[in-house]
Amino acid sequence: MNEIALLKRLEGNSRIIRLIDSEVRNGQSGGKGQLLLVMECGEIDLARLLQERQSEPLNLLWIGYYWQQILQAVQVIHDEKIVHSDLKPANFVLVKGQLKLIDFGIANAIANDTTNIQRDHQIGTVNYMSPEAIELPEGMRRLKVGRPSDVWSLGCILYQMIYGHPPFQHLSIYQKMKAIPDPGFEIEFPGEAVPSIPSARGSTDGGSSQSNSSPAKKLTHLAQPIRRDVIDTMKRCLLRAPKDRATIPDLLADDWLLMKEPTPITPPPPPPIPDRADLLAEDEAVINPFYMHQLLIHVYRTAASRRAEEVTIQDLEAEARRLVFELQTV
Repeated sequence: MNEIALLKRLEGNSRIIRLIDSEVRNGQSGGKGQLLLVMECGEIDLARLLQERQSEPLNLLWIGYYWQQILQAVQVIHDEKIVHSDLKPANFVLVKGQLKLIDFGIANAIANDTTNIQRDHQIGTVNYMSPEAIELPEGMRRLKVGRPSDVWSLGCILYQMIYGHPPFQHLSIYQKMKAIPDPGFEIEFPGEAVPSIPSARGSTDGGSSQSNSSPAKKLTHLAQPIRRDVIDTMKRCLLRAPKDRATIPDLLADDWLLMKEPTPITPPPPPPIPDRADLLAEDEAVINPFYMHQLLIHVYRTAASRRAEEVTIQDLEAEARRLVFELQTV
């Protein structure tokens, strides 16, 4: 019933799946009833779309096109003070070429005077679950999730769109539950996106179970470099502290999403070329080229006017020092 209420509240928005009709059927002999929902039909979900493109080179135009639609869909529910809590590729479906958000089964509305929702049970799909949504053992605390929790999940989705898998896919369930909230566990952001041939039994939505199939074959010859600002977007979503994460408006304003060229790194200016006087020792001074020419001619003529045995190197050096001293005072 919660999903029906939320879908009716969001009715008419092009980024949210449309509820056509609903019916509640009572159970027989006091048994559980059934809730039937009739929604508009989607052609394919994002999880399957990503799986089909897993062996193709990185295409930022394609990723940016759908990433923007994902952000717009989540912005709609956040503006309505709704936290989805289970964002993953399988919950975005393509309807007539446009991505729409589905599955509000565990979504909750935020009260007007609060920013978070308290949960009594762990919710969401582990691969995309935020650190604050990881339940501590034996109910040590109630869970507080808010809009930043959805942003974390979005970061995991973008990571999968770029690298072909969510950031914690390679870990077992137990390892994921420890690593996701652990600030000491560093998430890797390689500088290249390497497509791969999916394994036969790979998961289509990066679910909570670790696949037992053989590793996917990497197509290293199709590797593509990743823009620095794209990596920065993922990092801003995947910060452990919820208050430090980017907001949806921030993400929608990213340069790479607007197809702007990244700001080049300006190299430091070269050191200034020193003046010739700065290169001289303290007891030296700049000599005019004309005077230097005269000095050399004088020394040469001095040596030529005397017999070779009468002129030593020391004599010429002494004569040169005398003339330099005189020229410095000019």
